[in-house]
Amino acid sequence: MSCALLLLLMSLALAMGTGAAVEIQRPRGVPLSSELENKPFTCLDGSSTIPFDRVNDDYCDCRDGSDEPGTAACPNGSFHCTNAGFRPAFIPSSRINDGICDCCDTTDEYNSGATCQNTCREMGRKERESLQIMAEITKEGFLLKQQLIHEAKRGQEDKQGKLTELQGSKKGLEEKVEALRTVKETAEDPEKEAKERHLKAWEEQKELLRMEKDKTRMAECVTVGDIQRYFRLQSHLELDPDSDGSLSETETQGLLGGADKVDTSTFETVWSGIKDKYLSEGQSEPPAPVETPQEESRDFVSDHDSDHYPEDYAGEEEEDVEDDEEDDHDEEEEEEKVPPTVQTPEKREDDEVSMPPYDTETQSLIDAAQKARDDFDEAERALREVDDQMKNLEKEIGFDFGPSAEFAYLYSQCYELSTSEYIYRLCPFNRVSQKPKFGGSETNLGLWGQWAGPEGNLYSVMKYDHGQGCWQGPNRSTTVKLTCGKETVVTSTSEPSRCEYLMEFTTPAVCQEPASLDEVLHGHTEL
Repeated sequence: MSCALLLLLMSLALAMGTGAAVEIQRPRGVPLSSELENKPFTCLDGSSTIPFDRVNDDYCDCRDGSDEPGTAACPNGSFHCTNAGFRPAFIPSSRINDGICDCCDTTDEYNSGATCQNTCREMGRKERESLQIMAEITKEGFLLKQQLIHEAKRGQEDKQGKLTELQGSKKGLEEKVEALRTVKETAEDPEKEAKERHLKAWEEQKELLRMEKDKTRMAECVTVGDIQRYFRLQSHLELDPDSDGSLSETETQGLLGGADKVDTSTFETVWSGIKDKYLSEGQSEPPAPVETPQEESRDFVSDHDSDHYPEDYAGEEEEDVEDDEEDDHDEEEEEEKVPPTVQTPEKREDDEVSMPPYDTETQSLIDAAQKARDDFDEAERALREVDDQMKNLEKEIGFDFGPSAEFAYLYSQCYELSTSEYIYRLCPFNRVSQKPKFGGSETNLGLWGQWAGPEGNLYSVMKYDHGQGCWQGPNRSTTVKLTCGKETVVTSTSEPSRCEYLMEFTTPAVCQEPASLDEVLHGHTEL
């Protein structure tokens, strides 16, 4: 029996019993869908039963507050707003007659004296307009989604075909690389032998040149008489064994192996011991004696320049002193190039002679081997490129792009949102980042993890983990919530918790097949 008919019958029964018309009203705050009878009321939680006239008597009889939907007597009671023309709603009974209009039909403020206006029809009109706009967006978004699914299917087929093609190319390239490897190794063996022969001949030629130059230098040192040779050696201070600036007769005799004199034939033995230090005529003067290391001479430093010189210099003429000062100044400028205490090794003349070019036959072998190496390297590089392409295709083909691959178009794409301080960048299936607008390094807010939507709507949320670590905190992470839209764009970003970011991202790929506008409005029966 309907509620309206029940109330009508109750009114008629009372009127017949008393002989007067008595109006029986539905209890305030009770939905129209609730069945009411004029009999004892049982609390909805079954805790007790009370006479019907104690419903809405401003006294809470039921523990669940169900007997006082139209008063504020029960703190846990609920009041039903009919809101004809808009959506019905429940509000806490504590808000009844509190001076604030919570129901758009004003029924919650029936006894407070508050001035309320019924706004349900206007709100309903705006709600219908909003629902109509959303229905249009959902419809267009779903049509775009169908296109995305079609393109994804075609793209997957193309990628699979490309992968099959690359697999065939790889097999051919592998065979080519192995064949060219054999050619290269075959060409490199004679090249190596020819280079070794050329180098050996050059080393032998250098040795002959060195021996000829060595004989020439020894001849410069040798003179007709032994006495002349004796004194000739004394003029070569670079042979001084104790580096005291002079070569005494005893020291010179020691260089000659202890003999007073030697003949030309036996001088070759002496020459082998001194030739590395011997400076030919016309070569640079021997280096100055090794100075005392800086650590040992610190005790002799004073505030007067004269303290830097030995006593032997004290009696020299003023001109010599000035010349020495100028020489010292020049030496200081050249100090960084050649340290004064280090003798520059004599450069062997044969070191300056470059190796002669290869003969025609050797050069031909080198050119042939180099061409074989170039061909092998090019084939090997092509094989690596095919391997890389195959890996990328296999990775993309194996990705979870949704039930019908509708999210495949997001792969390798990036979308940005600019705020007053940062530029946020979302690269689906890759990473999320944040970069200051006015300079500074980029911060990784998370790498692609998985789909993380609720059961039944898995593909509505993306999760990105393992971002850059926060100071004394966890690694950053980002949750991306997907909503239906005609465009693909990041609409908002926030940080609800420290180092945990939230993005709103609209895409037609998440749009579901829309209901008709009538069906949508039917879901809001009061509209």
